[in-house]
Amino acid sequence: MKIPEFTKLTNLAATRLGSKVVFATDDFFADKSRLISPETPVFIAGKYDDNGKWMDGWESRRKRIEGHDWAVIKLGRSGIISGFEVDTSHFTGNFPPFCSIEVARSDADIPGDDDWHEVVAKSALQGDSQHYYAVDSEEIWTHIRLHIYPDGGVARLRVYGQVFIDWDNFDHSKTIDLAALEYGGRAVYANDAHFGVPENLIAPGKGVNMGDGWETKRRLERAVDPDYWAKAHDFAILELGHRGAIERIVIDTAYFKGNFPDRVSIQAANLNGLSDADIIDGSKDWPELLGTQKMTADSEHEFKIAGAMPITHVRLNIYPDGGVSRLRLFGKISRI
Repeated sequence: MKIPEFTKLTNLAATRLGSKVVFATDDFFADKSRLISPETPVFIAGKYDDNGKWMDGWESRRKRIEGHDWAVIKLGRSGIISGFEVDTSHFTGNFPPFCSIEVARSDADIPGDDDWHEVVAKSALQGDSQHYYAVDSEEIWTHIRLHIYPDGGVARLRVYGQVFIDWDNFDHSKTIDLAALEYGGRAVYANDAHFGVPENLIAPGKGVNMGDGWETKRRLERAVDPDYWAKAHDFAILELGHRGAIERIVIDTAYFKGNFPDRVSIQAANLNGLSDADIIDGSKDWPELLGTQKMTADSEHEFKIAGAMPITHVRLNIYPDGGVSRLRLFGKISRI
């Protein structure tokens, strides 16, 4: 199955954005909170709890009455939704045969019945599989309601889209992290993400461990190429939540001690209307925002930027490989 393009967008149901499962009709076998756990679902043979087999997801008991089960997710940040992933990994004889999805915009923890709008009609599910549903809407939503018919288990629900910020009424004098996930920043691409995805670079808060960062594998060519150290490097491309001018950069190598990059540099560009493919292809020629800087282990490195022009994208280059926990790009949004 081809993975849809919308899965490259931000998961609005991420717990690190503050999203929560606020209600489920039943979660007897597996707690509703696991429905949006950030980790890839796992199966642990022989693991049981007081109610039966432990499953990594949300699972209701077998219904002996009329009706069906459903769960409500309150998004940590409202947003425009482009698609959903319903993942039944490891649920084989206990997955629901059908699902549907509704959305709502409400200030309440649990919206009222009249607030809901169906965006995914009742659809068949398969066990131990990923199911993708595209949404064609520019409306802003705050809640998701996943219906399963009549009961069973779902490992994960991912809600892909764009964080909404009311930029028209935003204080232009305020300094923010322009690349932050909570302000709509997005990881566009990394040439390697073997140990950690580039979205971790712009996640809220301090990294919690070495796995909560962007880390590339060791480059094997260094064993045979004498010029390796001079020319080889990895890179990641990020899109800012809003065009703006960078005033201060923080590069944090927290928890990366024997595997931090030797050096880093940052390129930047002011782009409009290009596809991700064109952005990636042209990034090697972008002008430099931050010249090559030496890195140290498990440390924050701060750099002041003077007179920077408004930009929309950055390319973080790491030499030759390794891991970075967080990248902060502080500045003010631009009216241009």
